[in-house]
Amino acid sequence: MITERETTQIPWQFLSKRLNSAIHSVFAAAVAFTILGIGLLCPGIQSETLAHNSQPTADPDWSELIASMNKMHMAMGAIKRSGNADVDFVKLMLPHHQAAIDMAKTQLLYGKDPQMRRLAQEIITDQQSEIELMQRWLKQQEPLTTKENQTPPRDTRKENKQ
Repeated sequence: MITERETTQIPWQFLSKRLNSAIHSVFAAAVAFTILGIGLLCPGIQSETLAHNSQPTADPDWSELIASMNKMHMAMGAIKRSGNADVDFVKLMLPHHQAAIDMAKTQLLYGKDPQMRRLAQEIITDQQSEIELMQRWLKQQEPLTTKENQTPPRDTRKENKQ
């Protein structure tokens, strides 16, 4: 919002302040993008390392939340379509739930609001339980998908009769 005082300034002073603010925002975004880019290129680097080695303008809590989402998107992008809507749903939901757990852990580290901290604890408990349920369900589906992907054995009895 432009204040009345700003409108009475010499135009170049007004523009200079606005440009400095915009440049600062672009620089902060570039730093965040660089930090996240490093995380994407080097998945072995933990988000804590990135957060502690980054510029002071980058908030560790924000960096860790974004890193959790990027990790989720990469994991979801690596899922190969199976042709079974149920299996595909579960395989995509696993990294989604894990990201929720990772983000909730970040909330517990940095969050102050008691209600949000309680919610984060519930998310960790609930999502972990659902991950275990989905993993068990996927294991039960393995014999079905293996059977669907196998070609039936040739009937050698017919060949022997001829």
